[in-house]
Amino acid sequence: MRIDLCKNELNERIELNYHRLADDAYYQIGDVFSPAGYGWMGDKEGRALLAFVSHYKMSGRSIDCMEQMLEKMPSMVNEQNFLGKCGDGVIREEQLSGHSWLLRGLCEHYEQFGDAYSLELIRDITANLYLPLRGEFAVYPVDREIAEIGGVSGSEAGTCGKWLLSTDTCAAFMSIDGLSHAYKILRDPALKELLDEMIAFYSALDKCAMKAQTHCTLTAGRAMMRMYGVTGEVWYRTCAEDIWDLYVHGGGMTYTYQNLNWWGRPDTWTEPCAVIDSLMLSLELYKATCKPEYRTIAARIWHNGFATLQRANGGAGTDTVITAESPWNDLASDMYEAPFCCTMRLAEGLWYIRENSDLLWAETSGTVTKQANGVYADGDLLYTEVTGGAEAYADTEAAADVDGHRLTPIVKYYRVPKDVMEKSRQKIIFN
Repeated sequence: MRIDLCKNELNERIELNYHRLADDAYYQIGDVFSPAGYGWMGDKEGRALLAFVSHYKMSGRSIDCMEQMLEKMPSMVNEQNFLGKCGDGVIREEQLSGHSWLLRGLCEHYEQFGDAYSLELIRDITANLYLPLRGEFAVYPVDREIAEIGGVSGSEAGTCGKWLLSTDTCAAFMSIDGLSHAYKILRDPALKELLDEMIAFYSALDKCAMKAQTHCTLTAGRAMMRMYGVTGEVWYRTCAEDIWDLYVHGGGMTYTYQNLNWWGRPDTWTEPCAVIDSLMLSLELYKATCKPEYRTIAARIWHNGFATLQRANGGAGTDTVITAESPWNDLASDMYEAPFCCTMRLAEGLWYIRENSDLLWAETSGTVTKQANGVYADGDLLYTEVTGGAEAYADTEAAADVDGHRLTPIVKYYRVPKDVMEKSRQKIIFN
């Protein structure tokens, strides 16, 4: 049986996210720029601009802060036209990662509106922040003690040579995304040389041993597919396929088709940004290769992984990690919302899902069975035993009584009030 993506559900999610971004002061011009000295300069600003443009592309509605940001930007950037410190010889991993999102937002804005100022910033950020680092990514510090687990937003983890590193291990390689988008616009051969250096190094890196962040890795994979689309060079696609295979089959993805925030750390949390990246990477690979496994995984990510990541306020938050090694067997909220990253990034995810909705159907047989890993499923749909109040919001029409358990598809948290959601548990692994 084929279950298509529900367009009403998608529209509800889009509307909730739109109002979260359009109505809350956190995303208005008074608060949208991060304070001076913030490590992740460009990160919130870029994700916000990307989110605003994504909603404009979906509905034609313009959030006021979108243009206000660009009007204020000249007073916020330094003399080299990027945010934060410059010229002191320190390579700040978090600044590089943050400016990748700023480049993404600027590139989307330029592609949509063709404005000269976005193009100026794309050129200057690329030329002044990134191109001087040619040769440095190839010697990114690998032989070092991996930092202890950082917070949800990451933090500075100390210096190693020229590098001021982050607890979000390998976050510098998030920059492949913003730089690949800049290359799509600029077609600068020097920028392609830098991208090739970064991709060659990161593709060969043992990401599991490094406990690399899955979000930056999947984001890099998406960017490799962008480079494949721009150049037609199969090497980029091969590198992206390797990342997908490592993520899906090498311990990056959970039983609920969400992510471990870092490889090898199953006692942490999921991250909606990475779940979005995994769906986008899967579908881009499917469209490039027509291999059915890519589409199937993308559909499972939508029907299961997305079920709990969006909250009733329209934002996105983190959940417990469900794997054989994790300390949990039930899916529950870890952090109600990550407004500083995931809520904004959700906008691009929803736009992408809307554009590709016809590919995101699930296949079911009508029979719920227990899998070898202790998880109940009917084809592509996971089933769960819900307690704590969220069961009132379950899909009772699809419910099944199996092995003494009353099971339903994973409850969609965007429909569940916060106080109920935070008390609820959805049992996934049955021993």
